[in-house]
Amino acid sequence: MKKSAQRKITKETSCSLCTLWFKKMYKGMYIALSGAILKQRHMDLFAQNVANASTPGYKKERISFKDYLIPVDNKPPLVTDGRTMAELGKVENDFSSGGIMSTGNPLDLAVNGEGFFSLEDNKYTRNGNFRIDSEGYLATQDGTKVVGSGGPISVQGKEINISTSGEVFVDDISVGKLKIVDFSDKSTLEKLNGGVFVTDTPGEEVKSSVSQGFLESSNVDAVKEMVQMITAVREFEAYQKMIQSFDDATSKVTNEMGR
Repeated sequence: MKKSAQRKITKETSCSLCTLWFKKMYKGMYIALSGAILKQRHMDLFAQNVANASTPGYKKERISFKDYLIPVDNKPPLVTDGRTMAELGKVENDFSSGGIMSTGNPLDLAVNGEGFFSLEDNKYTRNGNFRIDSEGYLATQDGTKVVGSGGPISVQGKEINISTSGEVFVDDISVGKLKIVDFSDKSTLEKLNGGVFVTDTPGEEVKSSVSQGFLESSNVDAVKEMVQMITAVREFEAYQKMIQSFDDATSKVTNEMGR
């Protein structure tokens, strides 16, 4: 065989091996990159939980992951090479109850058991840190009116008392009753700021009792969240090192193949 032909075969073989190597290398980099992206999302979620650890009625969030099999190519029939990438599954709210703390404020309310306070505009909350708005209605701190069985509740008067059944008295006169509702499928609840949720799905009234002068604390364990966040940071750094290793190896092979 002539030397030129040998060189041609060697070159073609080298290029084929190089192409195969690059495909496998970049798939490995994608796997590490997918892990790093999800760990970044994980850290953001832990940070959000910690930031709301003192928000009354706040419900912590949890993230789930799922595997995605890497295809050999995008042509049908789809064939995978056995390796997997991680991708975001879903973010869910943990609706477990927080502790009940005494405040002595007659406008602070806590739901004992299941259910949410009803607000206007199809909003709901477990955060009973209420106030009286400029129109004299019971409202959240951001001004959203609390809705009773007969609509918004006017609380203009000197003395406000709320029974365990949720009936509101102003100067010993009944002015309405709090509407406590719950949902069979809480996944329909979309979280807003301040521990408030919104949904177009109507809730069912429940008979949970109400405590005046108390607030439900957040169900976030700040210490536990911080520990988990530190673990996520370390895992993120490990993925970064893997990506850097793949990048260094790719650069080395490219330079050597060029020579």
